[in-house]
Amino acid sequence: MRITKWISFLGVLLFCSLSVQAKDLRELQQNFIDLKFGMFIHFNIPTFTDNDWPDPDTDPAVFNPTKLDCGQWAKAAKSAKMRYGCLTTKHHSGFCIWDTKTTDYNVMNSPLKRDVVREYVDAFRKEGLHTLLYFSILDTHHKLRPGYITRSHIDLVKAQLTELLTNYGDIDALIIDGWDAPWSRITYEDIPFDEVYRLVKKLQPNCLLMDLNSAKYPAEILYYTDIKSYEQGAGQHISKETNKLPALSCLPIQKSWFWKEAFPTTAVKDPAVMVKDNLELFNKAYCTFILNVAPNRDGLMDANALEALKKIGELWKDDQPVGPLPAFEPPVISTNIAKFQPVNSSWSDDMQIMDFGNDDSFRTSWRSNPAVKTPWFEVDFPKYQSFNTVIVYDTKQCIRKYSLLYEQDGEWKTILTANNDDKVKVHRFDRLYGGKVKIVIDESTSPPAIAEFSVYDEQH
Repeated sequence: MRITKWISFLGVLLFCSLSVQAKDLRELQQNFIDLKFGMFIHFNIPTFTDNDWPDPDTDPAVFNPTKLDCGQWAKAAKSAKMRYGCLTTKHHSGFCIWDTKTTDYNVMNSPLKRDVVREYVDAFRKEGLHTLLYFSILDTHHKLRPGYITRSHIDLVKAQLTELLTNYGDIDALIIDGWDAPWSRITYEDIPFDEVYRLVKKLQPNCLLMDLNSAKYPAEILYYTDIKSYEQGAGQHISKETNKLPALSCLPIQKSWFWKEAFPTTAVKDPAVMVKDNLELFNKAYCTFILNVAPNRDGLMDANALEALKKIGELWKDDQPVGPLPAFEPPVISTNIAKFQPVNSSWSDDMQIMDFGNDDSFRTSWRSNPAVKTPWFEVDFPKYQSFNTVIVYDTKQCIRKYSLLYEQDGEWKTILTANNDDKVKVHRFDRLYGGKVKIVIDESTSPPAIAEFSVYDEQH
């Protein structure tokens, strides 16, 4: 009888577990933008060096916040009517502020000897706030940088993320940085995006993954992220009029992300501007606003920042719900197998030849010569590939009717024909196997141009 009851109890637990995992991605995205406003917390070794990019061999002995109080941070967030926080668990120089077993370069070998991530999640949850974590792929201390990346680096990333998503309860989202950015130059192939994405979803199915550098990709689709992100200080600005994707916009309330010695006596950003030009407008555009507040070397937030947060809370009425998200395509998370492969096309001018159509840049394009009546563009794989997704970025949004084909055993076969005036033409279909993939353009309103012709073998 006891065994039967125990089996029944396990069955209930399994059912509950599956129920928790049953939230679909769209529901999670809606839940996230419904949070509206959160606190970014840049706090790590750079706090103690007066440099956002410190020497990667900085001695852990400098990390000594003698009055560290994550409860103060959480109460400050509450005063601004924020609903979540996000802490820099590891920044670009590789110092981990949790009790990691993956490296000695961590907070437990500093004078503090306390798990800051643990104290942060406990403090924010005590105030009823959601918890996000920031994690940098670029890690200069461990030589996880261009030209040095090995399989052991991939394993390091996965091991560290496993700790963060196993030991600290439910994490609403991971904000990943230093990945596929022009300044980090670590590609989604160097550290495989789909491997990391699947690990995150396996460990915590309800955890969103955000790449902080996803604004490099067009605003019409989610490439390599569950939430589109915009870093205002880097010149990335969401369209408040046309955005249709779940989004995040970030900005520091002080002059830079990490604390500097001048911060206590330097004016912070105007609370009224934060409310009127950011919070209120972003929330109407399916975008949450995350405002960075940098703790000082004592581990506390400065008085001027605390006062500004309180003022934001007084000014912001927070009386309008975020609207339901419009329809949009699921995110692309797989490797683009067409990138940099040999390509051919119908006639194009010399300065805009076919190589620009799969060069991993949306700033360049293959452009058909106006004299060509039925332009075509194809990618030629070095060996047969399986694939089930093709995305065409129509630079001028002029392509109207077209066909997608693939070559198998010397024969061209039609995948589909379409009448589509979208700028980004996304086609997902049953898996095929072939050596070439082609678009043939039957109708366009002007000579067509393709910025990126992308092919994927998505794993569902």
